[in-house]
Amino acid sequence: MKKVLHIVASPRGKASRTLRISAGLLEKIRTVQGKIELDTLDLFAEKLPEMNVTRVGGKYMLMSGQELSGDAVGAWEQIKAHIDRFLAADIIVISTPMWNFSVPYVLKHYIDIIAQPGFTFKYTESGPIGLAGNRVIYIVSTRGGDYSAGSPAASFDKLDPYLKQVFSFIGFTDIRFIAAQPMDANSEEGREAKIKEAISKAEQLV
Repeated sequence: MKKVLHIVASPRGKASRTLRISAGLLEKIRTVQGKIELDTLDLFAEKLPEMNVTRVGGKYMLMSGQELSGDAVGAWEQIKAHIDRFLAADIIVISTPMWNFSVPYVLKHYIDIIAQPGFTFKYTESGPIGLAGNRVIYIVSTRGGDYSAGSPAASFDKLDPYLKQVFSFIGFTDIRFIAAQPMDANSEEGREAKIKEAISKAEQLV
C-alpha cells in the first residue's frame, strides 16, 4: 500500500480552491493504487520547529561532516521527525496557493526544515547529491492572475521555478505541476472552468 503525504499550505480549509483540485488528484491516486495510506500535514495548524541559533548551529555541524552534539541533539529531534515523515512517503502532494508571486511563508519554513545535509542531500567532491528521490511529487497551485508560460506576467511566477529547483536539489526527478489560473482575475464561471481543467490535468498526470 502506497503512503501519500499531503502537505497543505492553504489556510482556507473547505473554501480553498487549491484543495478542491487536490481532492480530485487524491481520489484519482486512490483509484489507480487501489488503496493508500494518507498522511495530511496542515502547515497552518502544525507548530513547525523554528530554525533558531541552536538548530542552525546543528546544521553547520552537519555541513562540516560532524555529528550533532550538545544542545543541538535535543533541538534537532523535531526536525528529524519531520524529515522522517517526509521520507516515509511514496508519493508527495503539495497544495499551495501563490502568495506574492511565490509560496506562502509556512511552506518555505517547512522546506527549510526538511532540506538538510545528511538527510535529504549530501555534499560530495563532485557537488551536492539529492537523497530524497525515487518518488513522485505533485505540486497543486492556484493563482489569482495568469502567470502561465507565454502570458505577459509569466516572469512573475517564482513558485514553480523555486519548487522545481529545491526538490530537484534534494533528488526528485519526477515533479508534476498542476496549476489553475487565473482565479481572482476571472468570472465565477471562468474560475470553475479553470478548476475543472486543473482536476482533469491532475487525473491525467496520475
